[in-house]
Amino acid sequence: MPEMLTIEVIYALPTKQHLVTLRLPPGSTVQQAVDASGLLQKFPEIDLKTNKIGIFAKLSKPDAVLHDHDRVEIYRPLIADPKEVRKQRAAAGKVMKKGAGDGE
Repeated sequence: MPEMLTIEVIYALPTKQHLVTLRLPPGSTVQQAVDASGLLQKFPEIDLKTNKIGIFAKLSKPDAVLHDHDRVEIYRPLIADPKEVRKQRAAAGKVMKKGAGDGE
């Protein structure tokens, strides 16, 4: 087991991602990594009661124990519901198909 873990904590905005590399003791948790990263102070809009967190794109709990070279990701809330967006696209596609064959 390594003396210290190398952990990355990432928070991505639409135009830029913020990556912090940390050295933490073995047994550290996701919450400890997020706290140590300083991202909560830099981005006060992050609220871990509503923002989800994960390790390598897999949702995780704040008390999950980290392994060496894990990447902790802080996710932003979705702007639009993906199911609703698909419904709107499908409805728009049906309208376009209906009007495409008029020959006018």
